[in-house]
Amino acid sequence: MQWIANTAFGLEGQTNRDLKRLGIEKTAPQSTGGVLFEAEPAQAFAANLWLRCADRVMLVAGRFEARTFDGLFEQVKALPWEDYLPRDATFPVRAHCARSTLMSPSDCQSIVKKAIVERLKKAYRVDWFEETGAVYAVDVSIHGDVATVCLDASGPALNRRGYRTWNGEAPLRETLAAALVLASPWRPSMPLHDPCCGTGTLLIEAAFIALNRAPGLTRAFDCEKWGFMPREDMRRLREEAQAKFEEAKARPVSVSGSDIDPEALGLARRHVAQAGLAGRISLEKRDLRDVTRSGEAGVFICNPPYGERLGDRKAAAAVERQLYLMKQRSPGWSLCAISADMSFERNAGRRADKKRRYYNGRLECEFLTWLGRE
Repeated sequence: MQWIANTAFGLEGQTNRDLKRLGIEKTAPQSTGGVLFEAEPAQAFAANLWLRCADRVMLVAGRFEARTFDGLFEQVKALPWEDYLPRDATFPVRAHCARSTLMSPSDCQSIVKKAIVERLKKAYRVDWFEETGAVYAVDVSIHGDVATVCLDASGPALNRRGYRTWNGEAPLRETLAAALVLASPWRPSMPLHDPCCGTGTLLIEAAFIALNRAPGLTRAFDCEKWGFMPREDMRRLREEAQAKFEEAKARPVSVSGSDIDPEALGLARRHVAQAGLAGRISLEKRDLRDVTRSGEAGVFICNPPYGERLGDRKAAAAVERQLYLMKQRSPGWSLCAISADMSFERNAGRRADKKRRYYNGRLECEFLTWLGRE
């Protein structure tokens, strides 16, 4: 079967590497975001369980050119929906359109729904569907007049790990946080500290990586209720993931964070506990100007406040300068920061050794790295 792991722009490479680590060889990163891959249903479930930077895993039901609504209807109706959807399936439809002749998501949504119903009416010889069974959400994406019709195997987006039920100001998505940790010089044997930790997302994702904890371990996926998915294999894969986490729990982990905001720290402690990491991540209230590290070299990684979010560019510039001074006070430590402020390097006082581009929501950002030692 062909599947697609949807990602935000910039995260395709990491998702592709994660798929390879799962033993999925036939992959193709897409310029429009995401990675196409061929896999057995059990492997697609494993992708839901283990992908750290993807938004969703979806089964590709069809891909074709669509320039008219009539053409869209006929192409969707021609797909073998009865092979996927049982008679009682709940199948909501969502649509996205970009740079195409068809630019009305609501019209595309209703046309696709009608086409599927017409196909199933003929297959099951019924005129009405109650839609009381498992959810088989249909996703239609039309980009450049090419329609991709999928079944969403994930359900709620994969960044919904289950540990973050309270949000502070300007939260970082879990998938982006994991990508930043993986793109940094940090390795699980090294110390990691977030001096602007907020509600703790970067710290939790780093600890998950260090402890070999599958990001989807404690949540459910819509595909687990699909009739054609291998239930015994999915149960085994989840048990294996739990066993890997249990085995790694005894590993020493040096992940810590600090923040000046006591309310944010309170939320961080709740999130750490909900992630099953109580006692594994150290948190403290500390002014950025007082943060310093000595001993074993590690990595500072953070999502500091910047002008668009803080509403005060001068204050953001002062934070950026203090971050680099913190690095200078900590011999051997590297500093990594994501920011939409393109004057960050000038405010820090030195050009970054490495830069990568990401999107934090709709904000185009740079992920800057100043190396402590190679």
